[in-house]
Amino acid sequence: MTEVLNDYLVPGRYVDSADPGVVALAQRVVAGIEDERERGVALYCAVRDEVGYDPYCVGTHEAYYRAGACLARGSGFCIPKAALLAACARAVGIPARIGYADVRNHLSTPRLSAMVGGDVYHWHSYTDMYLDGRWVKSTPAFDLALCERLGVHALEFDGVEDSLLQEYNRSGDRHMEYLADRGTFADVPFARIVADFERLHPTWLHNREGLANDVPAD
Repeated sequence: MTEVLNDYLVPGRYVDSADPGVVALAQRVVAGIEDERERGVALYCAVRDEVGYDPYCVGTHEAYYRAGACLARGSGFCIPKAALLAACARAVGIPARIGYADVRNHLSTPRLSAMVGGDVYHWHSYTDMYLDGRWVKSTPAFDLALCERLGVHALEFDGVEDSLLQEYNRSGDRHMEYLADRGTFADVPFARIVADFERLHPTWLHNREGLANDVPAD
């Protein structure tokens, strides 16, 4: 098991846990916290709320999917935010990997649905951290401020139970529905994601092309 866990402790191309900004964030957040589970929870809250969720921050450039670039930009969609949480965990010695699923957003806005090509989002990402001897899933995508605007409960994470996307909003309306699990990975499967986005979400994938100075720092 130790050898397997080591695969989830080393820096990746996208889960770039050696990035100076990632290391600084992780060390700041866990300073003074000794318990591993509490460290994982603190990192989750920091990535969820200190880095804004931006569903339009999608493109063909690798930097849109890299943890360090997401942190430097201060926002990103679910894929780099999940990678950022995994990178922060690895930076302080917590094994972490990233998982993916296809989901349906029943409350997607008309503008976003038109760009995505419907209400099904392929390759939605979450983080899987190894805490107290077991893998626990968490979804740091939607920041607290966004949840307040949308009228949904912010996802909490206790480091014990899986914390996946909200099934209902505060009014009891159906919100997020998981359709298919794509499994977990040590690093972002960039080529596969972009190929599927090209086929399934082409307008979304290319929505930022032509915007000056928009590519995140690499």
